[in-house]
Amino acid sequence: MWLKIKNWTKGIIFALGVIYAAIFVFKNSDSPVTFWWWFGHTPQTTVFYLATFAFAAGVIFTLLVRMMWSTMRQFRKMGAQSRTDKLEREMADMKAKAAMLQSKPGAPGEGVTVQVDQLGG
Repeated sequence: MWLKIKNWTKGIIFALGVIYAAIFVFKNSDSPVTFWWWFGHTPQTTVFYLATFAFAAGVIFTLLVRMMWSTMRQFRKMGAQSRTDKLEREMADMKAKAAMLQSKPGAPGEGVTVQVDQLGG
């Protein structure tokens, strides 16, 4: 029951949107408008074309800004990863050098020769 109501509601909202878009196109396709574009240039076109191109320019601008932000985020992430990798390599080098410098404890007297002279016997 609720699924049918949900589907009918979606269908009605979609149909109303299509009807509104058709009325918008019909009413604004012949309405002239003059807009300022650049100094000394004021072209005249219809409201429909102006709205269409303004919407398209907004979509393109939004996509470019999102791409720019994601690219900047990737550059920051690469820099952080590079710093982390460098620090990890430095730590591995330090540990390797420390391991080479550590003296290993051996058996007592190993490496030291003691010669005992016994007199008389």
